[in-house]
Amino acid sequence: MTPSNTKPGHTKPSHTNPTTTPTPGETLPALTIPLTRTLIVAGALASRDYQDVHHDPEAARAKGSPEIFMNILTTNGLVGRYITDHFGPRCTLRKVAIRLGAPNYPDDSMVLRGTVTEVTDGTAVVRVIGTNGIGHHVTGTVTVGLPEGTPEGAPDGIPEGIPEGVPDGAPKRVPDGLPKALPKALPKALPEDPPEDKA
Repeated sequence: MTPSNTKPGHTKPSHTNPTTTPTPGETLPALTIPLTRTLIVAGALASRDYQDVHHDPEAARAKGSPEIFMNILTTNGLVGRYITDHFGPRCTLRKVAIRLGAPNYPDDSMVLRGTVTEVTDGTAVVRVIGTNGIGHHVTGTVTVGLPEGTPEGAPDGIPEGIPEGVPDGAPKRVPDGLPKALPKALPKALPEDPPEDKA
């Protein structure tokens, strides 16, 4: 178990080449998501689901649950993330049809796995199963629109306009309208406030 005050290490799936068409039977790499109390509460709040069973342990117990549990909208978002992490940012989620089973409680993990079941006319259908320590949390299918070819205007190799002095790992693209180079020197500090009149 990962302590709630540390950032969990996610096992990310690898991106496929967006110009490669998936084939039926192809399996997606598994994605392990640590189920922290913070993730469960933040997911409920972000999706405006204020039901107390998603953030208040005492209320959850009073309603028959041993602990707070993840809401369906957070699960839906994680399933979508799993698909877009695999197929890349240019894919589109056309349909997400999921069913919940065993609840996602804090201090567990959910492992998402997927298998391509169908590929037709620029779309793929992926069967997704998410399991936790109790059993199957989510099962369903996702229909994803696949991008064709390289996007228009995509750079080959190193993008132009990389600011000078940008450290490795920093973003390399410069949005339009911003300077293409960092200033050689920072502006001098603002002048000090005039001394107060002690009259």
